[in-house]
Amino acid sequence: MEAMSPRTEPRCRTLSIHVVTWNVASAAPPPDLSDLLQLNNLDLDLDIYVIGLQELNCGIMSLLSDTAFEDPWSSYFMDVLSPLSFVKVSSVRMQGLLLLIFAKYQHLPFIQVLSTKSTPTGLFGYWLYGYYVSIINCHLPPHMANNDQRLEHFDRILEMQNFEAQDTPNILDHDLILWFGDMNFRIEDFGLHFVRESIKNQRYSDLWEKDQLSIAKRHDPLLREFQEGSLLFPPTYKFDKNSNNYDTSEKKRKPAWTDRILWRLKRQSQTDFQTPELSAPFALFLRSYVSHMVYTISDHKPVTCTFDLELKPLVSAPLITLLPKGPCTMENDLLISYCLAADFLSSPWDWIGLYKVGLRHINDYVSYVWVKDNQVSFSDRLNQVYIDISDIPETEDQFLLFYYSNNLHSVVGISKPFKIQPFSFLEEDPLDEAQPQI
Repeated sequence: MEAMSPRTEPRCRTLSIHVVTWNVASAAPPPDLSDLLQLNNLDLDLDIYVIGLQELNCGIMSLLSDTAFEDPWSSYFMDVLSPLSFVKVSSVRMQGLLLLIFAKYQHLPFIQVLSTKSTPTGLFGYWLYGYYVSIINCHLPPHMANNDQRLEHFDRILEMQNFEAQDTPNILDHDLILWFGDMNFRIEDFGLHFVRESIKNQRYSDLWEKDQLSIAKRHDPLLREFQEGSLLFPPTYKFDKNSNNYDTSEKKRKPAWTDRILWRLKRQSQTDFQTPELSAPFALFLRSYVSHMVYTISDHKPVTCTFDLELKPLVSAPLITLLPKGPCTMENDLLISYCLAADFLSSPWDWIGLYKVGLRHINDYVSYVWVKDNQVSFSDRLNQVYIDISDIPETEDQFLLFYYSNNLHSVVGISKPFKIQPFSFLEEDPLDEAQPQI
Protein backbone atom coordinates (compact mmCIF):
# COMPACT_ATOMS: atom_id res chain seq x y z
CA MET A 1 0.00 0.00 0.00
CA GLU A 2 1.33 3.41 -0.94
CA ALA A 3 1.85 5.36 2.28
CA MET A 4 0.63 8.89 2.76
CA SER A 5 3.09 11.35 4.26
CA PRO A 6 2.23 14.31 6.47
CA ARG A 7 2.47 17.78 4.99
CA THR A 8 1.48 19.96 7.89
CA GLU A 9 1.76 19.54 11.64
CA PRO A 10 -1.55 17.84 12.50
CA ARG A 11 -3.70 18.77 15.44
CA CYS A 12 -5.30 16.20 17.67
CA ARG A 13 -8.87 15.43 16.71
CA THR A 14 -11.72 13.38 18.08
CA LEU A 15 -13.75 10.94 16.01
CA SER A 16 -17.05 9.72 17.44
CA ILE A 17 -17.67 6.08 16.52
CA HIS A 18 -20.93 4.18 17.02
CA VAL A 19 -20.68 0.37 16.98
CA VAL A 20 -23.74 -1.86 16.52
CA THR A 21 -23.99 -5.64 16.91
CA TRP A 22 -27.24 -7.53 16.39
CA ASN A 23 -28.22 -11.10 15.67
CA VAL A 24 -31.30 -10.37 13.58
CA ALA A 25 -32.47 -14.02 13.30
CA SER A 26 -33.20 -13.73 9.54
CA ALA A 27 -35.67 -10.87 10.13
CA ALA A 28 -36.15 -7.89 7.84
CA PRO A 29 -35.38 -4.38 9.15
CA PRO A 30 -38.07 -2.88 11.40
CA PRO A 31 -39.67 0.43 10.36
CA ASP A 32 -37.66 2.64 12.72
CA LEU A 33 -34.05 2.24 13.84
CA SER A 34 -33.60 5.73 15.25
CA ASP A 35 -32.88 4.44 18.75
CA LEU A 36 -30.34 1.91 17.49
CA LEU A 37 -28.48 4.55 15.46
CA GLN A 38 -28.91 7.27 18.10
CA LEU A 39 -30.40 9.61 15.51
CA ASN A 40 -32.34 11.60 18.09
CA ASN A 41 -29.44 12.03 20.51
CA LEU A 42 -28.61 15.71 20.18
CA ASP A 43 -25.49 15.29 22.32
CA LEU A 44 -23.88 13.06 19.71
CA ASP A 45 -22.13 14.23 16.55
CA LEU A 46 -21.08 10.92 15.06
CA ASP A 47 -18.34 10.50 12.45
CA ILE A 48 -18.36 6.75 11.80
CA TYR A 49 -20.86 3.89 12.08
CA VAL A 50 -19.61 0.32 12.42
CA ILE A 51 -22.52 -2.12 12.03
CA GLY A 52 -22.23 -5.88 12.44
CA LEU A 53 -25.21 -8.16 11.87
CA GLN A 54 -25.44 -11.91 12.35
CA GLU A 55 -27.92 -14.50 11.06
CA LEU A 56 -29.01 -12.57 8.02
CA ASN A 57 -31.26 -14.56 5.76
CA CYS A 58 -28.75 -16.66 3.81
CA GLY A 59 -31.00 -18.95 1.80
CA ILE A 60 -30.01 -19.53 -1.83
CA MET A 61 -32.59 -17.13 -3.27
CA SER A 62 -31.71 -14.46 -0.71
CA LEU A 63 -27.98 -14.71 -1.44
CA LEU A 64 -28.59 -14.57 -5.21
CA SER A 65 -30.80 -11.53 -4.77
CA ASP A 66 -28.24 -9.81 -2.51
CA THR A 67 -25.53 -10.46 -5.12
CA ALA A 68 -27.51 -8.64 -7.79
CA PHE A 69 -28.97 -5.96 -5.50
CA GLU A 70 -28.25 -4.46 -2.11
CA ASP A 71 -29.58 -6.57 0.74
CA PRO A 72 -32.53 -5.02 2.63
CA TRP A 73 -30.44 -4.11 5.69
CA SER A 74 -27.72 -2.34 3.71
CA SER A 75 -30.34 -0.47 1.72
CA TYR A 76 -32.13 0.57 4.89
CA PHE A 77 -28.99 1.92 6.55
CA MET A 78 -27.96 3.80 3.40
CA ASP A 79 -31.43 5.34 3.06
CA VAL A 80 -31.32 6.56 6.66
CA LEU A 81 -27.68 7.67 6.89
CA SER A 82 -26.98 9.18 3.44
CA PRO A 83 -29.11 12.32 4.08
CA LEU A 84 -26.89 12.87 7.16
CA SER A 85 -23.73 12.98 4.97
CA PHE A 86 -22.70 9.38 5.69
CA VAL A 87 -21.33 7.28 2.82
CA LYS A 88 -20.95 3.51 2.84
CA VAL A 89 -17.20 2.87 2.95
CA SER A 90 -17.31 -0.90 2.74
CA SER A 91 -19.57 -3.92 3.02
CA VAL A 92 -18.36 -7.41 3.94
CA ARG A 93 -20.86 -10.25 3.55
CA MET A 94 -20.08 -13.84 4.54
CA GLN A 95 -23.17 -16.01 4.49
CA GLY A 96 -25.15 -14.84 7.54
CA LEU A 97 -22.64 -12.18 8.61
CA LEU A 98 -22.75 -8.59 7.39
CA LEU A 99 -20.25 -5.87 8.31
CA LEU A 100 -21.00 -2.30 7.20
CA ILE A 101 -18.85 0.79 7.65
CA PHE A 102 -20.27 4.28 7.13
CA ALA A 103 -18.32 7.53 7.47
CA LYS A 104 -19.08 11.18 6.88
CA TYR A 105 -17.76 11.99 3.44
CA GLN A 106 -15.11 14.45 4.61
CA HIS A 107 -13.24 11.53 6.24
CA LEU A 108 -13.08 9.41 3.08
CA PRO A 109 -9.63 10.60 1.86
CA PHE A 110 -8.20 9.43 5.18
CA ILE A 111 -9.76 5.93 5.18
CA GLN A 112 -8.38 3.04 3.16
CA VAL A 113 -9.66 -0.52 3.04
CA LEU A 114 -7.00 -3.20 3.51
CA SER A 115 -7.68 -6.42 1.60
CA THR A 116 -7.25 -9.73 3.40
CA LYS A 117 -6.03 -13.03 1.96
CA SER A 118 -8.48 -15.05 4.02
CA THR A 119 -11.51 -14.03 6.03
CA PRO A 120 -12.96 -16.95 8.01
CA THR A 121 -15.17 -14.43 9.74
CA GLY A 122 -16.44 -10.95 8.96
CA LEU A 123 -13.10 -9.16 9.36
CA PHE A 124 -11.69 -6.23 7.46
CA GLY A 125 -8.70 -3.99 8.03
CA TYR A 126 -8.77 -0.22 7.66
CA TRP A 127 -6.23 2.55 7.51
CA LEU A 128 -7.60 5.59 9.37
CA TYR A 129 -5.67 8.86 9.42
CA GLY A 130 -2.44 6.85 9.30
CA TYR A 131 -3.38 4.25 11.94
CA TYR A 132 -4.27 0.59 11.41
CA VAL A 133 -7.69 -0.57 12.59
CA SER A 134 -9.11 -4.10 12.40
CA ILE A 135 -12.84 -4.73 12.72
CA ILE A 136 -14.18 -8.22 13.42
CA ASN A 137 -17.83 -9.25 13.26
CA CYS A 138 -18.26 -12.82 14.48
CA HIS A 139 -20.80 -15.51 15.33
CA LEU A 140 -19.16 -18.04 17.65
CA PRO A 141 -20.46 -21.58 18.30
CA PRO A 142 -23.65 -21.71 20.43
CA HIS A 143 -24.70 -23.71 23.52
CA MET A 144 -23.43 -23.74 27.08
CA ALA A 145 -21.14 -26.75 26.60
CA ASN A 146 -19.23 -25.32 23.63
CA ASN A 147 -17.22 -22.72 25.50
CA ASP A 148 -13.89 -24.36 24.57
CA GLN A 149 -14.88 -24.18 20.89
CA ARG A 150 -15.67 -20.49 21.26
CA LEU A 151 -12.23 -19.82 22.74
CA GLU A 152 -10.57 -21.89 20.01
CA HIS A 153 -12.39 -19.81 17.37
CA PHE A 154 -11.15 -16.67 19.07
CA ASP A 155 -7.51 -17.78 18.78
CA ARG A 156 -7.93 -19.09 15.24
CA ILE A 157 -9.47 -15.86 13.96
CA LEU A 158 -6.47 -13.88 15.20
CA GLU A 159 -3.99 -16.38 13.74
CA MET A 160 -5.55 -16.69 10.28
CA GLN A 161 -5.82 -13.04 9.34
CA ASN A 162 -3.29 -12.13 6.66
CA PHE A 163 -3.34 -8.91 4.67
CA GLU A 164 -2.34 -8.76 1.01
CA ALA A 165 -0.09 -5.71 1.22
CA GLN A 166 3.42 -6.63 2.30
CA ASP A 167 3.80 -3.63 4.61
CA THR A 168 0.52 -4.17 6.50
CA PRO A 169 1.23 -5.27 10.06
CA ASN A 170 -0.22 -8.37 11.68
CA ILE A 171 -3.65 -7.86 13.22
CA LEU A 172 -2.21 -7.90 16.75
CA ASP A 173 0.10 -5.04 15.76
CA HIS A 174 -2.83 -2.89 14.64
CA ASP A 175 -3.44 0.24 16.66
CA LEU A 176 -7.05 -0.73 17.37
CA ILE A 177 -9.09 -3.91 17.14
CA LEU A 178 -12.87 -3.70 17.44
CA TRP A 179 -14.34 -7.17 17.98
CA PHE A 180 -18.05 -7.75 18.35
CA GLY A 181 -20.87 -10.07 17.47
CA ASP A 182 -22.95 -12.92 18.81
CA MET A 183 -20.15 -14.45 20.86
CA ASN A 184 -22.56 -16.88 22.51
CA PHE A 185 -20.89 -16.85 25.95
CA ARG A 186 -23.30 -18.07 28.63
CA ILE A 187 -23.79 -17.78 32.41
CA GLU A 188 -22.51 -20.87 34.18
CA ASP A 189 -23.65 -22.62 37.39
CA PHE A 190 -26.45 -20.26 38.44
CA GLY A 191 -29.91 -21.69 38.00
CA LEU A 192 -32.63 -20.24 35.78
CA HIS A 193 -34.64 -18.84 38.71
CA PHE A 194 -31.64 -17.04 40.25
CA VAL A 195 -30.64 -15.54 36.89
CA ARG A 196 -34.14 -14.29 36.14
CA GLU A 197 -34.61 -12.86 39.64
CA SER A 198 -31.27 -11.05 39.37
CA ILE A 199 -32.37 -9.55 36.05
CA LYS A 200 -35.81 -8.62 37.42
CA ASN A 201 -34.17 -6.74 40.30
CA GLN A 202 -31.43 -5.28 38.05
CA ARG A 203 -28.71 -6.98 40.09
CA TYR A 204 -26.63 -7.64 37.00
CA SER A 205 -23.36 -7.62 38.92
CA ASP A 206 -24.49 -10.79 40.75
CA LEU A 207 -24.17 -12.61 37.42
CA TRP A 208 -20.82 -11.26 36.19
CA GLU A 209 -18.60 -13.75 38.02
CA LYS A 210 -20.19 -16.68 36.18
CA ASP A 211 -20.20 -15.06 32.74
CA GLN A 212 -18.06 -17.34 30.55
CA LEU A 213 -16.25 -14.49 28.80
CA SER A 214 -15.36 -12.87 32.12
CA ILE A 215 -14.07 -16.21 33.41
CA ALA A 216 -12.00 -16.80 30.27
CA LYS A 217 -10.40 -13.35 30.53
CA ARG A 218 -9.14 -14.22 34.00
CA HIS A 219 -7.18 -17.16 32.58
CA ASP A 220 -6.24 -16.13 29.02
CA PRO A 221 -3.58 -13.35 28.78
CA LEU A 222 -4.40 -12.49 25.15
CA LEU A 223 -8.14 -12.33 25.76
CA ARG A 224 -7.46 -10.19 28.81
CA GLU A 225 -5.96 -7.55 26.51
CA PHE A 226 -9.44 -6.99 25.08
CA GLN A 227 -11.49 -4.50 27.07
CA GLU A 228 -15.23 -4.22 27.54
CA GLY A 229 -17.60 -1.82 29.22
CA SER A 230 -19.55 -2.86 32.30
CA LEU A 231 -22.59 -5.06 31.66
CA LEU A 232 -25.18 -2.70 33.12
CA PHE A 233 -27.99 -3.84 30.85
CA PRO A 234 -30.13 -7.02 30.86
CA PRO A 235 -28.78 -10.15 29.16
CA THR A 236 -29.63 -9.90 25.48
CA TYR A 237 -30.62 -13.54 24.80
CA LYS A 238 -32.93 -15.45 24.57
CA PHE A 239 -36.27 -13.68 24.06
CA ASP A 240 -39.55 -14.75 22.60
CA LYS A 241 -39.82 -12.95 19.29
CA ASN A 242 -42.08 -9.91 19.18
CA SER A 243 -41.87 -9.50 22.93
CA ASN A 244 -39.59 -8.58 25.82
CA ASN A 245 -40.17 -11.92 27.54
CA TYR A 246 -37.30 -14.30 28.05
CA ASP A 247 -37.66 -17.75 26.48
CA THR A 248 -40.97 -19.36 27.43
CA SER A 249 -40.54 -22.39 25.15
CA GLU A 250 -40.07 -25.89 26.52
CA LYS A 251 -36.29 -25.39 26.49
CA LYS A 252 -36.53 -22.25 28.66
CA ARG A 253 -32.98 -21.22 27.84
CA LYS A 254 -31.17 -19.35 30.57
CA PRO A 255 -30.64 -15.65 29.71
CA ALA A 256 -27.08 -14.65 28.81
CA TRP A 257 -25.00 -11.76 27.51
CA THR A 258 -24.26 -13.39 24.18
CA ASP A 259 -23.94 -10.14 22.24
CA ARG A 260 -20.74 -8.28 23.10
CA ILE A 261 -18.45 -5.48 21.95
CA LEU A 262 -14.74 -5.66 22.80
CA TRP A 263 -11.75 -3.58 21.86
CA ARG A 264 -7.97 -3.74 22.11
CA LEU A 265 -5.59 -0.81 21.85
CA LYS A 266 -1.95 -1.28 21.01
CA ARG A 267 -0.84 2.14 22.26
CA GLN A 268 -2.81 2.49 25.46
CA SER A 269 -2.80 0.71 28.79
CA GLN A 270 -5.98 -0.99 29.96
CA THR A 271 -6.30 1.28 32.98
CA ASP A 272 -6.76 4.65 31.32
CA PHE A 273 -9.50 4.10 28.72
CA GLN A 274 -11.96 6.28 30.62
CA THR A 275 -9.45 8.94 31.73
CA PRO A 276 -8.98 11.59 29.01
CA GLU A 277 -6.22 13.40 30.88
CA LEU A 278 -4.04 10.27 30.54
CA SER A 279 -4.71 9.92 26.83
CA ALA A 280 -2.00 9.09 24.31
CA PRO A 281 -1.84 10.34 20.69
CA PHE A 282 -4.21 7.46 19.88
CA ALA A 283 -6.75 6.73 22.62
CA LEU A 284 -10.27 5.36 22.88
CA PHE A 285 -12.85 6.49 25.43
CA LEU A 286 -16.11 4.69 26.10
CA ARG A 287 -19.18 6.92 26.15
CA SER A 288 -21.92 4.30 26.35
CA TYR A 289 -22.46 0.53 26.28
CA VAL A 290 -26.15 -0.38 26.16
CA SER A 291 -28.74 -2.77 24.81
CA HIS A 292 -31.88 -1.66 22.99
CA MET A 293 -34.92 -3.40 24.40
CA VAL A 294 -37.38 -1.67 22.09
CA TYR A 295 -36.61 -4.03 19.21
CA THR A 296 -38.45 -7.36 19.20
CA ILE A 297 -37.97 -8.81 15.70
CA SER A 298 -35.29 -11.23 16.92
CA ASP A 299 -34.63 -13.50 19.89
CA HIS A 300 -31.59 -11.26 20.53
CA LYS A 301 -31.54 -7.60 21.55
CA PRO A 302 -29.07 -5.35 19.75
CA VAL A 303 -26.12 -3.89 21.63
CA THR A 304 -24.30 -0.64 20.85
CA CYS A 305 -21.15 1.11 21.98
CA THR A 306 -20.30 4.74 21.40
CA PHE A 307 -16.65 5.72 21.56
CA ASP A 308 -14.59 8.86 21.25
CA LEU A 309 -11.39 8.08 19.38
CA GLU A 310 -8.79 10.75 20.10
CA LEU A 311 -5.88 10.73 17.71
CA LYS A 312 -3.11 12.87 16.36
CA PRO A 313 -3.41 12.31 12.60
CA LEU A 314 -0.30 10.89 11.00
CA VAL A 315 -1.70 12.30 7.77
CA SER A 316 -3.39 15.68 7.64
CA ALA A 317 -3.75 16.40 3.91
CA PRO A 318 -5.31 14.27 1.16
CA LEU A 319 -3.27 12.79 -1.67
CA ILE A 320 -5.41 14.67 -4.19
CA THR A 321 -6.46 18.30 -3.77
CA LEU A 322 -9.51 19.22 -5.83
CA LEU A 323 -10.13 22.92 -6.34
CA PRO A 324 -12.27 24.30 -3.54
CA LYS A 325 -14.11 26.76 -5.79
CA GLY A 326 -16.87 25.57 -8.07
CA PRO A 327 -15.58 24.33 -11.44
CA CYS A 328 -16.78 25.99 -14.61
CA THR A 329 -18.86 24.38 -17.33
CA MET A 330 -18.00 24.38 -21.01
CA GLU A 331 -21.17 23.56 -22.93
CA ASN A 332 -21.76 19.90 -22.00
CA ASP A 333 -18.55 19.44 -20.03
CA LEU A 334 -17.42 20.30 -16.54
CA LEU A 335 -13.81 21.38 -16.08
CA ILE A 336 -12.10 19.80 -13.08
CA SER A 337 -8.75 20.99 -11.76
CA TYR A 338 -6.76 19.01 -9.21
CA CYS A 339 -3.29 18.62 -7.73
CA LEU A 340 -1.42 15.42 -6.85
CA ALA A 341 0.78 14.99 -3.81
CA ALA A 342 4.41 14.29 -4.64
CA ASP A 343 4.24 10.76 -3.20
CA PHE A 344 0.98 9.75 -4.92
CA LEU A 345 1.30 6.89 -7.42
CA SER A 346 -1.46 7.33 -9.98
CA SER A 347 -2.91 4.61 -12.19
CA PRO A 348 -4.47 4.63 -15.68
CA TRP A 349 -7.57 3.27 -13.93
CA ASP A 350 -7.99 6.20 -11.55
CA TRP A 351 -11.25 8.05 -12.02
CA ILE A 352 -13.14 11.10 -10.78
CA GLY A 353 -16.82 10.80 -9.96
CA LEU A 354 -19.42 13.55 -9.81
CA TYR A 355 -21.99 13.04 -7.05
CA LYS A 356 -25.01 14.78 -5.66
CA VAL A 357 -24.63 15.64 -1.98
CA GLY A 358 -26.39 12.85 -0.10
CA LEU A 359 -24.81 9.98 -2.06
CA ARG A 360 -25.19 6.50 -0.61
CA HIS A 361 -21.95 4.83 -1.73
CA ILE A 362 -18.99 5.24 -4.09
CA ASN A 363 -20.88 3.85 -7.10
CA ASP A 364 -23.67 6.39 -6.68
CA TYR A 365 -22.12 8.86 -9.17
CA VAL A 366 -24.11 10.83 -11.73
CA SER A 367 -21.11 11.03 -14.06
CA TYR A 368 -17.46 10.00 -14.04
CA VAL A 369 -14.26 10.35 -16.04
CA TRP A 370 -11.09 8.28 -16.41
CA VAL A 371 -8.41 10.79 -15.55
CA LYS A 372 -5.72 9.51 -17.95
CA ASP A 373 -8.01 9.19 -20.96
CA ASN A 374 -9.59 12.61 -20.60
CA GLN A 375 -6.73 14.78 -19.36
CA VAL A 376 -6.59 18.13 -21.17
CA SER A 377 -3.62 19.67 -19.37
CA PHE A 378 -1.15 18.75 -16.69
CA SER A 379 1.91 20.15 -14.97
CA ASP A 380 3.74 19.77 -11.70
CA ARG A 381 1.19 22.13 -10.17
CA LEU A 382 -2.11 21.44 -11.87
CA ASN A 383 -4.02 18.75 -13.73
CA GLN A 384 -7.26 19.32 -15.60
CA VAL A 385 -9.89 17.01 -17.09
CA TYR A 386 -13.38 17.42 -18.49
CA ILE A 387 -16.34 15.38 -17.30
CA ASP A 388 -19.54 14.99 -19.31
CA ILE A 389 -22.60 16.56 -17.70
CA SER A 390 -24.91 16.54 -20.72
CA ASP A 391 -27.36 14.17 -19.02
CA ILE A 392 -27.60 16.22 -15.83
CA PRO A 393 -30.57 18.61 -15.82
CA GLU A 394 -30.22 22.10 -14.41
CA THR A 395 -30.72 21.91 -10.68
CA GLU A 396 -30.13 23.79 -7.45
CA ASP A 397 -28.66 20.64 -5.90
CA GLN A 398 -25.12 20.67 -4.63
CA PHE A 399 -22.47 18.33 -5.97
CA LEU A 400 -19.20 16.76 -4.87
CA LEU A 401 -16.19 15.42 -6.76
CA PHE A 402 -14.37 12.30 -5.54
CA TYR A 403 -11.02 11.12 -6.85
CA TYR A 404 -10.79 7.31 -6.65
CA SER A 405 -7.39 5.60 -6.61
CA ASN A 406 -7.31 2.17 -8.22
CA ASN A 407 -4.04 1.29 -6.48
CA LEU A 408 -5.38 2.12 -3.02
CA HIS A 409 -8.99 1.04 -3.70
CA SER A 410 -10.11 4.16 -1.87
CA VAL A 411 -11.20 7.75 -2.29
CA VAL A 412 -8.09 9.93 -1.94
CA GLY A 413 -9.51 13.38 -2.63
CA ILE A 414 -12.84 15.19 -2.41
CA SER A 415 -14.02 18.66 -3.32
CA LYS A 416 -16.11 20.99 -1.25
CA PRO A 417 -19.82 21.04 -2.16
CA PHE A 418 -20.61 23.26 -5.14
CA LYS A 419 -23.42 24.08 -7.54
CA ILE A 420 -22.99 23.67 -11.28
CA GLN A 421 -23.28 27.06 -12.93
CA PRO A 422 -24.18 26.74 -16.62
CA PHE A 423 -21.74 28.31 -19.09
CA SER A 424 -19.63 30.05 -16.44
CA PHE A 425 -15.92 30.47 -16.74
CA LEU A 426 -13.16 30.80 -14.23
CA GLU A 427 -12.01 34.38 -14.13
CA GLU A 428 -9.02 33.66 -11.96
CA ASP A 429 -5.86 31.79 -12.78
CA PRO A 430 -6.53 28.21 -11.57
CA LEU A 431 -2.95 27.98 -10.40
CA ASP A 432 -3.70 30.60 -7.75
CA GLU A 433 -6.32 28.28 -6.28
CA ALA A 434 -4.54 24.95 -6.62
CA GLN A 435 -1.31 25.17 -4.71
CA PRO A 436 -0.40 21.72 -3.42
CA GLN A 437 0.19 21.56 0.32
CA ILE A 438 3.77 20.82 1.25
